[in-house]
Amino acid sequence: MPFTFRALRLGLITLLIVLGTVLSAGWAMHHAKRQAMEADARLASQQLGLYANTLHTLIDRYRALPAVLALDPELIAALRGPVDDQVQDALNRKLERINGAANSSTLELLDHTGLAIAASNWRLPTSYVGSNYGFRPYFTQTRNQGNGRFYAVGVTSGVPGYFLSSAVLDEQGRFLGAMVVKLEFPELEREWRQGSDILLVSDARGITFIANQDGWRYRELQPLTGADRAELAETRQYDKQPLVPLPHQVLTRFAANSTLSRVQGPQGSADYLWETLPLDSERWALHLLRKPQVGPDARNAALGAAAVWLSLVFAALFVSQRLRIARLRQRSRAELERQVEERTRELRTAQEGLVQTAKLAALGQMSAAMAHEINQPLTTQRMQLETLRLLLDHGRYDEARQALEPLEQMLTRMASLTSHLKTFARNSPGGLRERLDLATVVDQALHLLETRIHSEGIQLALYLARPAWVRGDAIRLEQVLINLLRNALDAMADKGYRRLEIRIEPQAGLWRLSILDSGGGIAEADLARIFEPFFTTKPVGEGLGLGLAISYGIVHDAGGRLQAENVPGGACLSLTLPRDLEPA
Repeated sequence: MPFTFRALRLGLITLLIVLGTVLSAGWAMHHAKRQAMEADARLASQQLGLYANTLHTLIDRYRALPAVLALDPELIAALRGPVDDQVQDALNRKLERINGAANSSTLELLDHTGLAIAASNWRLPTSYVGSNYGFRPYFTQTRNQGNGRFYAVGVTSGVPGYFLSSAVLDEQGRFLGAMVVKLEFPELEREWRQGSDILLVSDARGITFIANQDGWRYRELQPLTGADRAELAETRQYDKQPLVPLPHQVLTRFAANSTLSRVQGPQGSADYLWETLPLDSERWALHLLRKPQVGPDARNAALGAAAVWLSLVFAALFVSQRLRIARLRQRSRAELERQVEERTRELRTAQEGLVQTAKLAALGQMSAAMAHEINQPLTTQRMQLETLRLLLDHGRYDEARQALEPLEQMLTRMASLTSHLKTFARNSPGGLRERLDLATVVDQALHLLETRIHSEGIQLALYLARPAWVRGDAIRLEQVLINLLRNALDAMADKGYRRLEIRIEPQAGLWRLSILDSGGGIAEADLARIFEPFFTTKPVGEGLGLGLAISYGIVHDAGGRLQAENVPGGACLSLTLPRDLEPA
């Protein structure tokens, strides 16, 4: 009986030891795995932001292209009248050239019914010419709102892409048709395939249309309603592509858009760290799926917990024999924690370094201009301070007080410069119609170019009527003026006589702003084309020919006109804007 009791007690102790070891090891591994997954999820979220920037950059590169081309007089003229074979051939070839220069996928011109009258792929069997795309949402958006965007599988080519469109209008603002650019993303998907992560882009309905691995495209992340399916059938967004559900179940949620999910993917069921980043500007979402890895830290944590438990048990049973072993295990655990803390500090330092690098990159873009503009006043102030010290030493206080005035003026000028640089760097959304003095806009533009004008020995003549009240966006008009002034300065760069004249004068209900230079003028053959997109007279590599085209569009949006003509000895670029007669 004593033997039986002793055996039972030994069995219970052994059972408690085993259960305690298993439970402590399991808890420690679970906790370590969760911490590792949370850290991995944070890293995945940062990587997702980089992928999103890549996608945004690719789209933003072409976002303004259809709007610029929609101002082309040749395209507007073609949409006004009947298009014969000769006109169509000329349009096809022009779009083909522009498409090659812009490195876009396809360009097409649609009339007011949605019929493609010209396209850059006119040579291919899958040419868009002659096809009607009036049923596509981007065409309806363009007709109603002025521009449109829509990702879809091409009904003619079968190749998916992102369609960006802008309305082509006549002088009275009537809708003539739409200019459309199609972007395809094969290079982006190939680049995303370099890693082991799964990257998906889904639309507003939760349908994946970009994927870096086979079998994941055209998957439904959420159930579609009957109305959704009817609209998909009507717009033929994913034409002839079967949509397959992608069942997934959230196992653990780390944040609003960060989960551990079990996914029934093309290769079967698997658990993934699922990170989602909404792309609000496109009404898309970018997803990153990564298989969680049980790293050595989790296993070490489980072993450490089991070791601690066993150490405590054996310390209680064999205090004298196991005390030294317990201390060694404790040191091992402390070393492990120290390594974890050290690695955490290294990761935090690396992250702070990335942030600081980004800050320095932004500051670097401003430093040269700021240093050049502020260095001379600082040198002058240093000399003024020496003079002021001498005056004070000799008790000439009235003269010292007068010497402070130019110092105050210089400081005010430097503060004004830095303030205006911040204002000019602000991103203007366009469409702003504020009341402003055109002469003040000229002052601000000259303020930024003053250093270059002085360093190049330009004779500056100003004849500005003040105030010249107009309606528009000051930042965008200043952008136009800086572009025109820089072109004038470039034209005079190799001339011995350099004179820049700026005039603002009234003209029949308008204000006319003229910029005249002594740069020799513009070739007569180029005068009619300088506002066309991608036309430039500068050497290769020094411009895409979009500056004047974009300036033309900004002035046109403000209700004005931008013109160019030659004058004796140089050129004159002028813009006219309606006078604003309302009281301030």
